[in-house]
Amino acid sequence: MKKLLLKICGMLHPQNIAEVAASQPDYLGFIFFKGSKRYAGDLAPEVLNVLPESIQRTGVFVNEAAEVVLDLIEKYGLNAVQLHGGESPEYVGLLAQQVKARQPDFKIIKAFGIDAAFDFQQLQGYEKKVDYFLFDTQTPDHGGSGKKFDWTLLEKYTLDVPFFLSGGIGPESAAVLNAITDPRLFAVDVNSRFELEPGLKNTPELIEFKTKLSGVKS
Repeated sequence: MKKLLLKICGMLHPQNIAEVAASQPDYLGFIFFKGSKRYAGDLAPEVLNVLPESIQRTGVFVNEAAEVVLDLIEKYGLNAVQLHGGESPEYVGLLAQQVKARQPDFKIIKAFGIDAAFDFQQLQGYEKKVDYFLFDTQTPDHGGSGKKFDWTLLEKYTLDVPFFLSGGIGPESAAVLNAITDPRLFAVDVNSRFELEPGLKNTPELIEFKTKLSGVKS
């Protein structure tokens, strides 16, 4: 039996970060894409440094220069990056090589927006370069849409790389997530459906959702 992990993305406000961290999610996501309403690049590093070691501090980047990503990994003590743009397999492989030389346990997550036209064959180029994929709803805004994609499209996914599931997951989604039997489903990624405003999470709703997210699969 395997428990489904939880990533809470788009964290922004220090007090809210502390409150959400107290609920012990597995991952907290901080968006370093300046086009996002949840841009976290102005946070003091100390806000992340005091987080429990059990929480994976994840930086979300969109088509960012590798040297900038590496600098922010060091500045904020990140444990993982989520690459949410059109980053090539070559870019991902080089970044992974550079960061894992310093932090062998560092995790690379490559996100893809999924719709009916998505070609799952393109994932093969990333298979040996990432630790996880993240499947989100295809939107022009690189995530945070609050909209769910058709999860049956994942029947076309044939690789063994475990994945995060994202896009429109809300408080009512726990039961259907718990019913998923695909052993490659590693974690659930939530954001806007648990917000009071962009970047400000509804902590009681998150706690209740986490409690319901048993994720026990046969």
